[in-house]
Amino acid sequence: MPTERSRPFSRLLIANRGEIAVRIIRACREAGLESVAVFSDADATAQHVRLADRAVRIGPAPPAQSYLNIEALIAAARETGADAVHPGYGFLSERAAFARAVEAAGLVFVGPPPDVIDRMGSKIAARELMANAGVPIVPGETPPDQTDDGIAAAAQRLGYPVLIKASAGGGGKGMRTVGAEAEARPLIAAARRESDAAFGDGTLYLERLIERPRHVEVQVFGDSRGHVVHLFERECSLQRRHQKIVEESPSPALTPALREKMGAAAVTAARAAGYENAGTVEFLLEGQGEDARFFFLEMNTRLQVEHAVTEAVAGVDLVRAQLLVAAGHELPWTQDALTQRGHAIECRIYAEDPAADFLPQAGRLVLYREPAGPGVRVDSGVIEGNAVGVNYDPLIAKLIAQAETRDAALARAAAALRSFPILGIRTNIPYLIRLLEHPDVRRGAVHTGFIGEQQASLAAPLAPSLEAVAAAVVAHRRTDSNRRSAMSISTDDGVASDPWTTLRGWGR
Repeated sequence: MPTERSRPFSRLLIANRGEIAVRIIRACREAGLESVAVFSDADATAQHVRLADRAVRIGPAPPAQSYLNIEALIAAARETGADAVHPGYGFLSERAAFARAVEAAGLVFVGPPPDVIDRMGSKIAARELMANAGVPIVPGETPPDQTDDGIAAAAQRLGYPVLIKASAGGGGKGMRTVGAEAEARPLIAAARRESDAAFGDGTLYLERLIERPRHVEVQVFGDSRGHVVHLFERECSLQRRHQKIVEESPSPALTPALREKMGAAAVTAARAAGYENAGTVEFLLEGQGEDARFFFLEMNTRLQVEHAVTEAVAGVDLVRAQLLVAAGHELPWTQDALTQRGHAIECRIYAEDPAADFLPQAGRLVLYREPAGPGVRVDSGVIEGNAVGVNYDPLIAKLIAQAETRDAALARAAAALRSFPILGIRTNIPYLIRLLEHPDVRRGAVHTGFIGEQQASLAAPLAPSLEAVAAAVVAHRRTDSNRRSAMSISTDDGVASDPWTTLRGWGR
């Protein structure tokens, strides 16, 4: 059980980059804390470096030599006199070894305790913990015989189709769907290789494959005084290759009774784990209406990319709450005081080409203009002129639209995307517009395989909006006096084009 403790701090090192680093820096300003950014050689002029009170180089561009280098991050904290570390999400955010290194250096880790990260980081251990706590889990098996033969025998006992999953996995890595015995062994071997490469752990387990499920997660928050609350759910079923691209809250699939049950189950899960700070309990939802059933999928022991939709509908600041709880304060809300208001949609804008199997794109942001207006929020870590490379996740920004109703939020999000010109690189904005305007998405009739089923129509060309054309004209006039330097994109950035070339391919 967590125990109350005071851990005041005044200077926060942010062990991350991009839009989440910018988001945390802004929270630090509001809280009166100094912020320390870290950067690799590729990020020397990045937005998070410009905004922070101090910034420290931690290594070359490859993540293993910079943002995944625990020693370099701890050294940066010591060099700048930071007394706390926020891991953001991705990179080292769910590595217990990093949390322990932070605490061993006498610093406050803004996240759950290391033993909780360990406990929930193993999918096998987490399943067992949830089952013992009475939280529904997907029927499955963890074979003691971890050889390919042992996994294949377990799959036969469970019955096909089955899902092979990596115990240390996440993001779909080390996961394979096996439809029949004949294809089991090569897929088992492939899952093990991928798990070993990604996580250094080839341990596998199996679950019954739930056909066409929805992915619904619940935001939870705990403090060191034993208080735990949930902040309602987020619908995350619109995914490509197990990577979420559109999230919303509330979920259109939940009845009030089901929402209450899932929230209570999430709180039970967090209490069973001894959880502190922000976390997410993820569920698979099978069926609909009164017959729907949900199953524990995993727990993410960090802030989520999609936390902004929860902030929008619950009227809270999750990052500020993270800082308060990490400093030893109690939660700033009680369960009874939390309510959902309106509807919020988040779209992840990536530098990628959906028509080329979501191939990441590289280049320079010749034009980058974020939309503004009532109910529209953009979280980003870039500015016009920045280069987008290939070393890191291709997320450019998150657009969040909030309105009184779901229909209004969807319409607002689509309109804002049409007013979000980005030239110089290809993005998934046209794809997102098609997705939001798809009749099944409008009806809320989606599942985790929806994008895979609809890929051909979603990736079809879409004409640029008048706003995008006008923005390109403005950019052209502004840079015409120095066209060669301002509009030509070096092949060093991975692309050789000008904004007009990009505009002509905008709908691809």
